[in-house]
Amino acid sequence: MLYHLLYPLHETFSFLNIFKYITFRAAYAGLTALLLCLFAGPKIIRMMKEFEIGEKIREDGPKSHLQKSGTPTMGGLLILGALLTATLLWANFSNEYILLLLFVTIGFGGIGFADDYMKMRKIRANGMKGVEKLVLQVIIASLVGIYIMYFDSNRAGFGTILEIPFFKNLKPDLDWFYLVFIVLVIVGTSNAVNLTDGLDGLAIGPIIIATFALMVITYISGHHRFANYLMIYNIKGGGELTVFCGAVIGSCLGFLWFNTYPAQIFMGDVGSVSLGGILGTLAVIVKHELLLFFIGGVFVIEAMSVIIQVGYFKISGGKRVFRMAPLHHHFEEKGWAEPKVIVRFWIVAIILALFSLSTLKIR
Repeated sequence: MLYHLLYPLHETFSFLNIFKYITFRAAYAGLTALLLCLFAGPKIIRMMKEFEIGEKIREDGPKSHLQKSGTPTMGGLLILGALLTATLLWANFSNEYILLLLFVTIGFGGIGFADDYMKMRKIRANGMKGVEKLVLQVIIASLVGIYIMYFDSNRAGFGTILEIPFFKNLKPDLDWFYLVFIVLVIVGTSNAVNLTDGLDGLAIGPIIIATFALMVITYISGHHRFANYLMIYNIKGGGELTVFCGAVIGSCLGFLWFNTYPAQIFMGDVGSVSLGGILGTLAVIVKHELLLFFIGGVFVIEAMSVIIQVGYFKISGGKRVFRMAPLHHHFEEKGWAEPKVIVRFWIVAIILALFSLSTLKIR
């Protein structure tokens, strides 16, 4: 909104020329989202308490978590509200990728909200059925994939090509299977983030770190000279996503202020499902889907721990690989204090993000 209102006046007022710079708008989108969260956070927490919108702790989880029962949840509404407001203020809405990400944010956020609402209002004890949630996620991810493959004019010539990290000339064309791949990336990332959201601040930290890594990649991909130098695809208009990433980081930092241990509020599925969908979509747009495996390595590890645990439990007739899954609960059961698990997972996320960015040069 500010971009469209103020930048056209730059010929009259030269200082307004600053609004054309992506880095300026990304920084202020982040600051706007952060301040909105810090301002609205206490009010949202108070409102959640008044309406008794509190977390229901599973009895089969770590016993130390039972004391968290009743902590306000659905804090993802705070994240999404700040994110969408900051994007509306600072982004260029003639950019198709901004509109695409807003669609994903609202779509996946709606799925998470419905799930949380059903649980809070006891419409269904466990919220939406897994199949229902998965079908809705697949529909939204499929629409994203179809648009990118067939209607995105900026992708002429490489819409279905998969970029392989470390290899500059190995770029297989997946043809129609690329649509399936896009769906797997977006839906898989959404659910992996959702599984990781089990400790105070555990998921939001790696989300901030992963978004920052993708922010660097979106800026480079949208810059013709930088993209050519690093031999990655130049996504025309992709640089504008830097502004969106700034808004995501700012809103998540603001939420972390209240979500850090001991948490005053949890994000709920409305936050984790939508933020996971955003990460997956960002990676797809900038053609770094496989690199997301490393950028979001913490989420991958958490999801794999659940798959391994469930699979081995069925095959072995009741035996377990981990003391409890997802993996963060395994370390809790080993005696690690919750803050130690959280910070060490953040450290791993930082290492993986730095490694991921280094691959842009290692080819």
